[in-house]
Parts: sequence; structure tokens; C-alpha cells
Amino acid sequence: MNQTATASLGVSWRARRAIGAMFFTVFGGAWIALWISRTLSAPMMAYVPLALVTLALFAWVYRVYALNRPALHAEPRSPEDARRSKLFGMVNGGQWVLIFILANVLTNLGHPDLVVPAAMFVIGAHFIPLALLFGYRPHFVTGAALMAVALLSPLLHAGSTAGPIGYLMAGLILWTSAFWSISSPRT
Repeated sequence: MNQTATASLGVSWRARRAIGAMFFTVFGGAWIALWISRTLSAPMMAYVPLALVTLALFAWVYRVYALNRPALHAEPRSPEDARRSKLFGMVNGGQWVLIFILANVLTNLGHPDLVVPAAMFVIGAHFIPLALLFGYRPHFVTGAALMAVALLSPLLHAGSTAGPIGYLMAGLILWTSAFWSISSPRT
């Protein structure tokens, strides 16, 4: 395929970033929904603007994906792609297994209040191997920010480690990462 034809198909790396940004958008909205449920006395009305913002961000990210999807599908799959995909699955699967184990251990030890910060820390930590796997340095920032919020959680919540400000911060970190990943040049 010549360079002009490839350019008309879009840019494959933008499509890949948009796939990740879709996940960031949804999970960011989920963290903010959790914040709403913990902080507002009438949360039902607050979910409407959250849903609108989440859908708008998701629609924008999906549009970036759709515009660049042909370039992604035009690329031949390499053995490196298969290896990267397998490792990606292992990192994500390991993350959920570790969260499940930590939730059970912490609850059985009488510290259910530490489950959410521990999960947030693991979620942040999983971005570190993904940054290396995909060669995408901004994942280091996302991971470090989530881990910092998890570790600072007791201070942010005046002793209540499951307090709501950490939920809001996690959601905003993920939304910022979604925006960053589709609006920044290739890094």
C-alpha cells in the first residue's frame, strides 16, 4: 500500500490509543459515579450531567477511533502483536485476581475500609507494565497518579480511607488520561 493510501486510512496508533481512551472514559465515569453516590444527598439528579459528560467524551474518543480504524485493520498482524496482546491479557487478568485476593484478605482481617484504596493502588500499578509493553510513557504518569491518590487516601479523607475525594480524583485522572491519549502527538 502506498503512502497516500495509508494516509487516507488514518493512523493506526491513534486508533490504538482511542481504544484505551474508551476504557479510561468508562472507568473514569464509574469512579465519579461512586463519588457522587458517597457525597450528594440527591445523587440521582447528579448522574444526568455525569452521564452526559461521559457519553460526550466517549463519543469524541470513539470518533477518533472510527476515523483511524481502517489504518489499524490494514496493518498486518505480527508475532510481536500476538505476544503483546497475550501479555496485555496477563497484566489485566493479574490485576483483577490481585484485587479479588486483596479485597478478601483485607475484609477478613477486619479492614474493609482499605479495599478501595488497595484496588486503586493495584489499578495504578498495572499501568507500569503496560507503559513498558506499549512503549507509551504517559501510562507511567497515570499509574503514579492513581497510586499516589491511593496512598494519600487516609490523609485526604481525615482517617476514612474509603472517603469520596479519592474516587473523584481517580475519575478525573482517568478522564485526563483519555483526553491526553487522543489529543497528544505520538510519544
